[in-house]
Amino acid sequence: MQISSENISDQAREWAGQPEEKATLAPSRQRKIIHIDMDAFYASVEQRDNPELRGKPVAVGYPQARGVVAAASYEARKFGVYSALPSVTAKRKCPELIFVPPRFDVYKSVSREIHEIFALHTKMIEPLSLDEAYLDVTENLQGIASATHIAEDIRLKIRERTGLTASAGISYNKFLAKLASEHRKPDGLFVITPAMGSAFAEALPIKKFHGVGPATAGKMLSLGIETGLDLKAQRLPFLMHNFGKAGHYYYWIARGIDEREVSPDRARKSIGAETTFAQDIRDRESANRELRPLIEKLWGHCESVGARGKTLTLKVKYADFRQLTRSRTSEAPLSTRHNLEQVCADLLNSIFPSTKDVRLLGLSLSSLSGTDATKEEQLLLPI
Repeated sequence: MQISSENISDQAREWAGQPEEKATLAPSRQRKIIHIDMDAFYASVEQRDNPELRGKPVAVGYPQARGVVAAASYEARKFGVYSALPSVTAKRKCPELIFVPPRFDVYKSVSREIHEIFALHTKMIEPLSLDEAYLDVTENLQGIASATHIAEDIRLKIRERTGLTASAGISYNKFLAKLASEHRKPDGLFVITPAMGSAFAEALPIKKFHGVGPATAGKMLSLGIETGLDLKAQRLPFLMHNFGKAGHYYYWIARGIDEREVSPDRARKSIGAETTFAQDIRDRESANRELRPLIEKLWGHCESVGARGKTLTLKVKYADFRQLTRSRTSEAPLSTRHNLEQVCADLLNSIFPSTKDVRLLGLSLSSLSGTDATKEEQLLLPI
């Protein structure tokens, strides 16, 4: 079986196949970065395992009034159904939408298979979540000169081993590799060469920039920054003034420059869990009862990987959708479940009694240390 690599120019193939010392430096050390992104991962796993779902609009999540979409198949996305959309809204957009409960253990198992495929080519793997990762293949385990060939082989092996498709982006830095993987989704591959990088960034709408969220994009639009070219026209002091330290990052990515390395040992920031209630609550006793499963999930994960954290954060979302957080940082990592429960109780005391109904509670543990703090993974424990 061969996976199509349409729209890869001869120039792109030539660059991706060049030895490092022959490639044009941009700006200091030329790297070959691959960004792999699974296509509609959760939903695709469900369609793979249940043939009756194939070709149909599928949402992973719960259809209840307070539910949200965790993932949507491409058939559902045609109707405007995407992750984080309220289930009620999703059903209104797509009356034929089929909801499937999430199976996170299955998704994690498939993710491990995919990462085993990555590890055949390089040790420089930076997971972003269960379904995407950066790979630095400048120097790779099989001595393959072409990053394009490596990406093609990875996609082929993923399809053969898991029955799923993945999109790949290849470039000389992480920012452009991420953009490239989105350019030919689903089941696509695209290369952004050093010669293409700056022009590609200039032509991109600012809301498409990885690292520019909706709020920042809105602020940029209010300042007349609509495209990468508009962003490139701004001076660094102006961007620093309006966006703080992030202004430095925006200044360089508008020029196609991103010096961040692929970091396989980047420390995880936090682990967390949250739950939205079927009915709003107001009293402390109900809140304490609803938090017990979250504590169980957090502590269970800590025990399974040997991680401990210093900072516990309580997230509260009220019926009017206003939100607040309360945090407590201990001098030493919380070493027992009892310690975790005590800090949680103190945080609850700071918000109760409440004059407003509560629709969601969440807990997260950060400042992690231990064996699990060696790898970062996007983790939202299912409740």
